[in-house]
Amino acid sequence: MEAKKDKIISVKNFTASYGETVVLDNISFDVNHGEVFVILGGSGCGKSTLLKHMIGLYEPVAGEIFIDGNDIVGAEGDERKKILNKIGVMFQSGALFGSMTLLENVRLELEEYTDLPKDAMDLIAMMKLELVGLREFADYMPSELSGGMQKRAAIARAMVMDPKILFLDEPSAGLDPVTSADLDQLIVNLARSLKMTFVIVTHELPSVFAVADTVIMLEKQVKKIVATGTPDQLQQNEDNPWVWQFFHRSVNIKAGDKLHAVLDGEETNKKE
Repeated sequence: MEAKKDKIISVKNFTASYGETVVLDNISFDVNHGEVFVILGGSGCGKSTLLKHMIGLYEPVAGEIFIDGNDIVGAEGDERKKILNKIGVMFQSGALFGSMTLLENVRLELEEYTDLPKDAMDLIAMMKLELVGLREFADYMPSELSGGMQKRAAIARAMVMDPKILFLDEPSAGLDPVTSADLDQLIVNLARSLKMTFVIVTHELPSVFAVADTVIMLEKQVKKIVATGTPDQLQQNEDNPWVWQFFHRSVNIKAGDKLHAVLDGEETNKKE
């Protein structure tokens, strides 16, 4: 079974839980090749949980996750390696090894998974560092760099195997507004110049408007996707109180009750 050819990721009837606690319930969505796709929502809505399932760290309770036409759920051995070779990941903290230089950090995956000579690995690693504006910092240790530079280095490392898809978990977390804006611009430039697909987990609205082609918004109470569209479309959404509240930063203590009423109305309309 294959996903549509213009979709590089297709999530179908996906359910995730921690023990008896369901986090996401029967959600489906597609990611187009070459787009910047943002997973948005408040704290505890399941954003990072969804990302971790999409990169194969967790097995879902139910559903399928197609990566470039292949279902990662239940894939094993060489089939699983083939799928994982198509993705790169930057975790929220950057997760650089503090005892290694930037060059060594970026080169590490090449050392583990290729038989290239060291000169070739160094060349590739330097090219990736240049793409993120850090070529002259190749011999620096992570502790010698700012938070924004560490995030850039982590992106370079995630790109070193030339993946088709790059997953970024809260890339702007802990950054000041100016540094965050610079990182947003880097993401847009990489996506456009390399024709790479980005899947980004965030709750930072300025970043969403700066980088996103498509956004899905998750909501903790109903455990589902409550909106899909461009950032502008979601900002103008007046039908869903949770979406309106999030994009307009308003306080509405009864939003949950209103949201359930909206969803109940949708279910009634479907039955009619």
